[in-house]
Amino acid sequence: MPASRLAAVFVLALAAALPAVPVRAEPESLPVGLLRGRDLSPFGFLRLDMRPAHAFSLPREGWMAEVEVGYQNTWALSPNVEDYLHALPGRRPLDAGLLAGLRALPGEKYLVDLELGLVDLAVHRRLGEHWSAFAIASAAAYGGGFLDGAIEAFHRGAGLGNFSRPALARNAFNVVFDLKQVHFAQLGPGRNGGLLDPTVGLRYVTHARPSPWNLVIEGAVKLPVGGRRDYLSNGHADTGLQATLQRTAGRHAAYASLSVVRTRGDILGQGSESRTVPTAILGWEYALDGRSSLVAQLNASRSPLTHADTDLDPLLRNKYQLSAGWRRRLGEGVLTLAVTENVATFNNTPDLGLQVGWVWAPAAAGNPR
Repeated sequence: MPASRLAAVFVLALAAALPAVPVRAEPESLPVGLLRGRDLSPFGFLRLDMRPAHAFSLPREGWMAEVEVGYQNTWALSPNVEDYLHALPGRRPLDAGLLAGLRALPGEKYLVDLELGLVDLAVHRRLGEHWSAFAIASAAAYGGGFLDGAIEAFHRGAGLGNFSRPALARNAFNVVFDLKQVHFAQLGPGRNGGLLDPTVGLRYVTHARPSPWNLVIEGAVKLPVGGRRDYLSNGHADTGLQATLQRTAGRHAAYASLSVVRTRGDILGQGSESRTVPTAILGWEYALDGRSSLVAQLNASRSPLTHADTDLDPLLRNKYQLSAGWRRRLGEGVLTLAVTENVATFNNTPDLGLQVGWVWAPAAAGNPR
């Protein structure tokens, strides 16, 4: 089922399944909203990503700040590269000789073996009864990381395939693309990283104060202040619009979100054609007590690549990622710990993503006073 139709069905189910239970009066019982971490898939990572909407109600002229730290491990490869590596005995680094063998394979091919860390710093300021503004500064770091061994052990224990991981040395940084329009390779320690493009935006809510129902509409633009930079910017002024329906009933809160982003299709800065990328998010939050809650959400997004870029099916498929998290309110802040796993399609999204978030919202509804 297309993601947009699935989200519409979910919205209708909310109206029927959740009774009209009034929101509790105590601020600490209010929901916080969807997990705020962005999509860390290397395919389209440099595009604008509309962060899932929060559920805080800021006081007039109030503000809040947040820090999101995300970390992911990606092992993704085309079928011909997987078969080639599977036939090799033992482990080895991906050197120039092996790279030449991969490039000699017929047809398109790709291999992405890396770990990526992201830090988001965001500030939100309420402008009026229903309006607020936000700005996000981000930085990313690339490398070989440390999670390969743990992921391989998990795959063995769960009876999953290893996708030819044991053919290459662990915790290495390897990127190889030989597609229609993108041709590049980088082996070794990788980039240290740097600053990504900043994002600014506006937010409108239909209910400025806590309510069983709320509709949040957000618009944003990513500013390519440094121009096009491999691994850091697609050089495009991406624009996006997002609508999120929030429903609260007792200890439960449900969320349905649809967004669309006009961006430039790229792989880590390589690529040039503009296109539109829709994303749907379904989420649920459950309050364990007055200060802790559990959150689960499913993200479904169209691939930013088209047949103009590649004919490889894994790169053209929709991306599906399932996230689960735990939250704890601490004073005027909220701590979030979450994990993300790719589902349905495994060769266009990270194998595993980790998220740590901290929101500081003094005097905001949804936080203890």
